Amino acid sequence: MALCNAHYYATRDPLGASGDFTTAPEIDQMFGEMVGACLADCWHRAGKPAEAIYAELGPGRGTLAADALRVLGPIDVHLVETSPALREVQRGRVSGAKFYDRIDDLPKRPMLLVANEFFDALPIRQWVGDEQRLVVVDDDKLAFTATGLIVEDSPSRIAVAAGLAAHLAAHGGVALIIDYGHDRSAPGDTLQAVKDHCFADVLANPGDQDLTSHVDFDALRRAASGSGVRTTDCITQGEWLHRLGIAHRAQGLTAANPDRAETIASALARLTAPDQMGDLFKVMAIHHPDWPIPAGFQ
Repeated sequence: MALCNAHYYATRDPLGASGDFTTAPEIDQMFGEMVGACLADCWHRAGKPAEAIYAELGPGRGTLAADALRVLGPIDVHLVETSPALREVQRGRVSGAKFYDRIDDLPKRPMLLVANEFFDALPIRQWVGDEQRLVVVDDDKLAFTATGLIVEDSPSRIAVAAGLAAHLAAHGGVALIIDYGHDRSAPGDTLQAVKDHCFADVLANPGDQDLTSHVDFDALRRAASGSGVRTTDCITQGEWLHRLGIAHRAQGLTAANPDRAETIASALARLTAPDQMGDLFKVMAIHHPDWPIPAGFQ
């Protein structure tokens, strides 16, 4: 999974109608603006530390950063992105951004960080009882080994969550994690592939389709809790966005752009409706104990 996704993201822009999938920031500017408003409010209530930075993990086309920064205002921008193709797109959207291959290389400063659909693409392991489920070559085709009730874990995700928590504990700040997944750890096979906006065979076309799995937010919370930071409850994306006022923002955009009323209403529904992204996607925050609970979680 790690090798396939490394090749996949390094060799293309996978987003939008011409790509394989569409993320929330690409649906409408309202999403990034709500993220920016949440981070700006948290920064203000923390005393507006001047050395704080905006950081993003896997920033896609830079759309989320651009929309959030319109609300945040002038701030140093630091993006963790390994794809040369996506870095070029991001440079065009976010002027002056600094780029990093590793999260550990981010500056040792308070950070306002967002990870939107980042953790789902990190590699997982699958287990059937005590046996690790592997991918093997069987009759010249890729195949899985063990069958039965599957339990997933992800050392990569645990390491990232623990690293973020350690940074926040040492230097201050807040991290917003937004992804599809579940609030409580549970068994089940959630590994999936997407190509041309459709689900695909996960073992087909290795390196030429997006491989992801549902994020276990309970596991992330446990990984972060050992560093002395605080974590919020995990809530649905729809509830979080509504608490932040996305419906009011939609009304304002519609009033200013009446010709786009139908498009804005459709985007609002796609981002927040329970049968679209609203319930499947979850949001959780990690923050320094001296920083306030971010808006939308109270």
